[in-house]
Amino acid sequence: MVESEDWMAATPKPPIDLHTDRPHAARVYDLFLGGKTNYPADRKAAEQTLEVLPNAAMIARQNRAFMHRAARYLAAEAGIRQFLDIGTGIPTSPNLHEVVQASTPQARIVYADNDPIVLAHSRALHTSHPDGRTAYIQADLCHPQEILRHPQLRGVLDLAQPVALTLVAVLHWLPPEYDPYAIVKELLGELPTGSYLALTHVTNDFEPEAIETVSENFESEGSHVNVRSKAEVLRFFEGLELVEPGLEVVHRWRPDEPDVGAGALSDTDIPLYGGAARKV
Repeated sequence: MVESEDWMAATPKPPIDLHTDRPHAARVYDLFLGGKTNYPADRKAAEQTLEVLPNAAMIARQNRAFMHRAARYLAAEAGIRQFLDIGTGIPTSPNLHEVVQASTPQARIVYADNDPIVLAHSRALHTSHPDGRTAYIQADLCHPQEILRHPQLRGVLDLAQPVALTLVAVLHWLPPEYDPYAIVKELLGELPTGSYLALTHVTNDFEPEAIETVSENFESEGSHVNVRSKAEVLRFFEGLELVEPGLEVVHRWRPDEPDVGAGALSDTDIPLYGGAARKV
């Protein structure tokens, strides 16, 4: 019998304000993936982004494809049975739990996001395989202990056993007053040896002017964007054992064969780094 999914009956924390009058990164990302959960401000931001970065939709798709490959690797090859996905965004099938439970039905997955709109969609889409479990918690990456001490997380994951922490396209959105390296270190500090970190992060190594313009557009609407070089992204993996091929542009990280959609891309077409590493 599947354990009760109490989280599905949860209500968002007050006050509930979707801020539909300004663009939201998760909704713009969903739009680029072909989703329908967006508003005029999001569509305007998407149009502005495409004007200076014409391959923005491809960037979103390649980021999503990285998540799928990383999830499959962690479950099927690394043998991870527990996942903590922070900054999950608006669900787009196949979601992380669907990818993981396809090979490992008993896997347990906890999603965390601070956007109330994600909670509404999670009720419908984050449904576990009967042999495993999923949960969604509304919590903020800026406050790691809020996530780590959440009763839903503690009820689904055993933090004495290895956990895969996934931070896909979320660290570059943190407000400037928060230290992302300290936050990642704090999260990993609660996880045992044998756990993994997988992440993607935007970079200005290839198209600095376009990325700067996109960042300025989001900044003007209240969303801060932190772009980082390859060396700066590598700092998130300090003290960990990187999985081959190391930190790479996302479409070059363990690509599927045949490499559908990414084969024609150059090494600089997708300004996102991705990687995974094991805690030793």
